[in-house]
Amino acid sequence: MNAPERFEQLIAFLGSHLPAHVDQRDQPDGSLEFIAGDPPEVVVVLNESSVIVSEYAAVWETPFHLAPKPRRVGVLKWRRLPETSLYHALAALVKGARDARLTRFRPCRFCAQSTAPEWLREDGVCQSCSEQQSGAVH
Repeated sequence: MNAPERFEQLIAFLGSHLPAHVDQRDQPDGSLEFIAGDPPEVVVVLNESSVIVSEYAAVWETPFHLAPKPRRVGVLKWRRLPETSLYHALAALVKGARDARLTRFRPCRFCAQSTAPEWLREDGVCQSCSEQQSGAVH
């Protein structure tokens, strides 16, 4: 199987094995970035020689700007691995990244909704409940 065909198969594999809501973006360097989950859970970057799998993480750079800061879980050199081994390893990395991300979610003190850490305030209150409790009107 040639490299372009295998590359397309990797894209299809990721589309079927990433959590729902996949945002696929072309990067300036020619790679593809997949941000999967809602809220985001996994980030995968696919380029001409490797697949980089990361747990989604983000930090507030300003009160109005959330910047993604993925935590790398693993890298696979997809051209070097046999097809079956590649897909098994990739599925395991995606599952590991997703599991790691979901362990960081916490329930909101008021609504008990499981919430991503970047959307919880220090007092354990989600953004939605925080706005309701503060009396903010939109």
